[in-house]
Amino acid sequence: MSLLLKNISQAITFNDKDEILNKVDILINDNEIVSIGKNITLDSSTKVIDCSNLVALPGFVNTHHHLYQTLFRGIQEVQEKPLFPWLIGLYEFWKHITPDAIYYGALVGFSELLRTGCTTTMDHHYVFPENKPATLIDEQMRAASEIGIRFHATRGSMSLGKSDGGLPPDCVVQKPDVILEDSERLINKYHDKNKFAMQRVALAPCSPFSVSKELMVQARDLARKKGIMLHTHLAETKDEENFCIEKYGRRPVELMEDLGWIGPDVWFAHVIHLNEREMKVLKGSGVAHCPSSNMKLNSGICPTTELLKAGVKISIAVDGSASNDGSNMWEEVRRAYLLNHLKYGTNGLNAYEILRVATRGGAEVLGRDDIGILAEGKAADIVLFDLNDVAYAGCHGPLVGLVTCGNTSLVKMTIVNGKIVVKDGILLSMNTDNIKTEAHKIATDIVRYERSCK
Repeated sequence: MSLLLKNISQAITFNDKDEILNKVDILINDNEIVSIGKNITLDSSTKVIDCSNLVALPGFVNTHHHLYQTLFRGIQEVQEKPLFPWLIGLYEFWKHITPDAIYYGALVGFSELLRTGCTTTMDHHYVFPENKPATLIDEQMRAASEIGIRFHATRGSMSLGKSDGGLPPDCVVQKPDVILEDSERLINKYHDKNKFAMQRVALAPCSPFSVSKELMVQARDLARKKGIMLHTHLAETKDEENFCIEKYGRRPVELMEDLGWIGPDVWFAHVIHLNEREMKVLKGSGVAHCPSSNMKLNSGICPTTELLKAGVKISIAVDGSASNDGSNMWEEVRRAYLLNHLKYGTNGLNAYEILRVATRGGAEVLGRDDIGILAEGKAADIVLFDLNDVAYAGCHGPLVGLVTCGNTSLVKMTIVNGKIVVKDGILLSMNTDNIKTEAHKIATDIVRYERSCK
């Protein structure tokens, strides 16, 4: 199928020349951008969409999420708490998750992401309660395929329970051999190394306070044997830093150095508390910057500008909905911009740089060069924005308008792999009312059950 996006007002490409093209057409054939230019010739079978007065970007790439947390938003018991007490309180609810909870939680998060301009997302799932099926990530893969989002699943894990000095309760941790066996199963079943892959797999032990050093090394070896990427939380809070120093005699980044967890095949979530030497150590690795989560949990501010200058790959992520309360990617871009300026003032990243981080930057963090760019030969992952609302009146620059203006985060159109998935803010691939109803019922049942047990 061919699709022509006709007369786009402005296309922000993030290509190697940093081109911003005016009054241009984009021709898509199946799942690939085949031509960008003016007055493109087409045949009679090509579907034409008039994009006059619309702005086009490559789709946002979300590099850190916990999709199941969409079912655990606004739980009163954990509000106004920092990370460690917040986690301890939520583990009591999370230990009841089921395959249906994972499936519908994923659909909720995917819906929010797609409607706010995200075309590729990852997820970090690490909660596998005892006596529950081990195929929870399979449910995420099913949801991603049905809804039509490009998806990088990570096989998360926790092996260091409370009885062994870790943070999580023992009922949500697994033995290393179980973790590694399922990791290899998922890689063999789902990981697609091909260009334009819709599903990939990475390995993601949860954090230094919930997995053993031995598992970190075993996951590293398996990932590098299979040629896939590695991910974990790192340097998110001072509590984590103190835990690592007391247990291992190392700061979090130093621990990653010792374990061989540094390099272009590794990306970390948060990365807030680190020194100048550690920034240099992370050169070539990736970071998922999660502004809303970091603000809500009072974790701190990621030194994004300094990390970029040190050669670290930076991306933007929504993080789990229980610490963000939403999966709104467009809003996360706005907050990343504002938080960066709060920290760096007039030396902060400009609107173009923030949008590049959210698109091509995210692709680079995930190890991809086929998405995140509007160019011939790249994936047809395109988002169209309508800046004609009164909320943009008086704004003289579309780039700044995209980042700072507007009263909505619902995009005009989201195209993933050449298919229109969202139009006028409405998800086309599935019914969001049905998703909402079923997801909320499952969430209510889990929360009510846990509260009744107390």
